[in-house]
Amino acid sequence: MSERVTIIGAGLTGALLATMLGQRGHAVDVYERRSDPRLTGAERGRSINLAISTRGLTALREVGLEDAVLERALLMRGRMIHAHDGVQSFQPYSADGQRGINSISRGELNAVLLDAAEALPSVNLYFDHQLLALDIDGHTLSMKSPEGDVEVVAQAIIGADGAFSAVRRAMQSRDGFDYSQDYLSHSYKELTIPAVDGDFAMDPEALHIWPRGRSMMIALPNLDRSFTATLFWPRSGEGSFEEIDTPEAARVYFDRHYPDASAMMPDLEEDYRLNRVGSLLTVRCSPWNSGRVALIGDASHAICPFYGQGANAGFEDCVELIRQLEKHGEWEPALADYGRIRKPQGDAIADLALHNFIEMRDSVNSPGYRAVHGTEQALTRVLGDRYRTRYDMVSFSNIPYADIEPRVRKQRVTTTAAAAGALGAIAGAVGAALARGSRRSRA
Repeated sequence: MSERVTIIGAGLTGALLATMLGQRGHAVDVYERRSDPRLTGAERGRSINLAISTRGLTALREVGLEDAVLERALLMRGRMIHAHDGVQSFQPYSADGQRGINSISRGELNAVLLDAAEALPSVNLYFDHQLLALDIDGHTLSMKSPEGDVEVVAQAIIGADGAFSAVRRAMQSRDGFDYSQDYLSHSYKELTIPAVDGDFAMDPEALHIWPRGRSMMIALPNLDRSFTATLFWPRSGEGSFEEIDTPEAARVYFDRHYPDASAMMPDLEEDYRLNRVGSLLTVRCSPWNSGRVALIGDASHAICPFYGQGANAGFEDCVELIRQLEKHGEWEPALADYGRIRKPQGDAIADLALHNFIEMRDSVNSPGYRAVHGTEQALTRVLGDRYRTRYDMVSFSNIPYADIEPRVRKQRVTTTAAAAGALGAIAGAVGAALARGSRRSRA
């Protein structure tokens, strides 16, 4: 038995938190139910490329890993919209067209973080350890390992074990713990667009989107010059995974609805057959801690991936947890304040992600959306930080997620009033000019 900080889960958030704690001299044990992903590789069809942006980079900078991650990433400066007829249109993410989000495979990022944590003398990583039971009051964990059952007593326990967290499941039995999970009516499946003659088949500086109303496909670039494409289709009904249930049916559907992509996907049938369908869900819970046991990342706020903010939000959690630990010097008040501060942010980005799904699948190719998008970016160029788009604030700032929607509403009220005032002044000037003209004509 040992009196150390225990993290359950060696995914992105767990590995980053272990590194942050280890760099500050804390003794940390990280337990992961899977085998070491650096040895086994990513599970087929389960990568969902990540989009690391300002929030994530801010956290990585704190542990000296920003450059190492960016070396493994590709900058995407905007969305490339693919219409039914194959016509493409580019929508920059930022008003100046220079800023972007960084595409990186989950496996690559996880490897960087695990290597950093493992390099610290006070951090130990244990793979193939499955949490069986957690005594919250006794801070005791029972785990199944290749060597048999293991019991660990920890000073503090952090559940970084994902959307289906075993730590959270133990907390759910506590009086006053609120929990909900909502499955999206859509699921996902990953496919591949391979390199062509050693080069990218499409523009690598864009996140490619095929919006089709009730559904969509996206594709993000990889370092090997392939693209990871992800289908977001309904689970049932027309154009669903239930309806398109064979590789042959998938090819027919692609030829009809994604003809330009279909021509670039020679392995479509094999990918469709072998890659599983994954679920999309939103998890909300409260409180995020029970004494010296707490949740972080997807364990506390799993969100849908449509803003590319899952990892970024989890990394922000790590920064706030460390900030509160340094402020209080004791685990229990630090974890309580961490959860109190981050809970509204988790709820806010969950709502923003669902809003962006509707925008990506339904709106991005409409004339009305393009007009509004262009107008907002023009306002940003003219007004600077006094007018920032919702996307800009989510992806290119550290503004708290919960502050973004109120700020969007305030900006729109202000600009609408300013526009009305300007129009009123113009109307007044025109009226005065017409009146002067009328007097001169009578004279």
